[in-house]
Amino acid sequence: MPGTRKLGRTTDHRMAMLRAMVTYLLENGKIETTVTRAKEVRSMAEKMITTAKCDDLHSKRQVYSFITKESVAKKTIDEIAPKYKERNGGYTRIIKTGPRRGDAAEMAIIELI
Repeated sequence: MPGTRKLGRTTDHRMAMLRAMVTYLLENGKIETTVTRAKEVRSMAEKMITTAKCDDLHSKRQVYSFITKESVAKKTIDEIAPKYKERNGGYTRIIKTGPRRGDAAEMAIIELI
């Protein structure tokens, strides 16, 4: 899988968290999270969009198996991927927003371009 950041979690927990965050990002267009998580989510979200751009059965099954909501996977294949058909990567943007109030973790907004 992309990246080597463990984010202080076991592999199963980390993968479940990243799948949920990618699903939420593709559903709503942007999320606010820590910078480290945003970098991991960016990597996985861009891989999903690139996979969805290829219009064959194998790619569709890979997208449906990774994204946790069927409606979001369908939206990714039907709406989001065709929008980026002419673009070679760089589908997301990370904007740093400053430290979080409780623990001073560096926060960022990740959004689809």
